[in-house]
Amino acid sequence: MSERILDLHLVNTFRGGNLEAFVELVNKYTQKVHNLAFRISRNEEDTEEIVQDVFVTVYNKIDKFEGKAAFSSWLYRITANTAFMKLRKRKQYQVVSLEDAVEGGTENMIPAADETSFIGLQHEIREFLERALEHLPAEYRAIFVLRDVDGLSNQDVAEILGITIPAVKSRLHRSRLMLRKKLQRFYADYTNHDRISYGPMYTRHRFAA
Repeated sequence: MSERILDLHLVNTFRGGNLEAFVELVNKYTQKVHNLAFRISRNEEDTEEIVQDVFVTVYNKIDKFEGKAAFSSWLYRITANTAFMKLRKRKQYQVVSLEDAVEGGTENMIPAADETSFIGLQHEIREFLERALEHLPAEYRAIFVLRDVDGLSNQDVAEILGITIPAVKSRLHRSRLMLRKKLQRFYADYTNHDRISYGPMYTRHRFAA
């Protein structure tokens, strides 16, 4: 039995008055809801509230789930909407965790160095990108998190956010471009700092290694 069919069975069983089916859905998806909520809110206290609100919504509005899309997509949409509503209430945006923020990676943008320096630079890049991500418009940030961080398909993201697949592709492309430009500026500042700190001989050595 596929996950989609199993979820639909649990939903229908819950609609029939079986609370154990609802508990099973909660147990199955709590961690996924928590992960998405935290990546958007970047605040553990807010995340706990979001998770609670999400499953209260599911409990109260399960009859609105039509089954045209996967239950997980419907649940992710509720989670994303709840999380961004929480952000709007706070009127500020926090950072989202990410691994590879820019399509194509950063390997060709990092100068050669010893292993310790390389690890330190990678850490700086990730911190910089996390800070940069908070300045993306909310609609781009949501798509970036769902598509590039959570690894969902364009179809899934479109269903979750209630937009078209072309809109997902367009906004994802623009979010990647914005982050890549920021990364390029970071890299330029980093290399300029090397020249100032260590002088031209050290800089030539690092790039020649």
